[in-house]
Amino acid sequence: MLLCNLISIAERVGAPRIVPTRGIPYPTGDPSLTPEAEKEWRRRLLERALEALQTVVHQPTVFQVGPATKAQPDTKAEPETKAEPETKAQEAHA
Repeated sequence: MLLCNLISIAERVGAPRIVPTRGIPYPTGDPSLTPEAEKEWRRRLLERALEALQTVVHQPTVFQVGPATKAQPDTKAEPETKAEPETKAQEAHA
């Protein structure tokens, strides 16, 4: 799993799970946000990273993080590339 802002490079090197961050100088923060909004965005980033770790993927998959705004309902974004569902044999071994 990789938290990064250079998605194309992460895909090229074959990172299985990619969670985009804000930018090079502040990958896990955003000084343009209020402290409360930045804390909310960081929480969403961490939650999305944990979801990515729990998702079975078969190719580089990007897991987008929604914007940090309190007016927006807390919905979970779908991965940019859909992961294939586990087969019955994989589920039996779980």
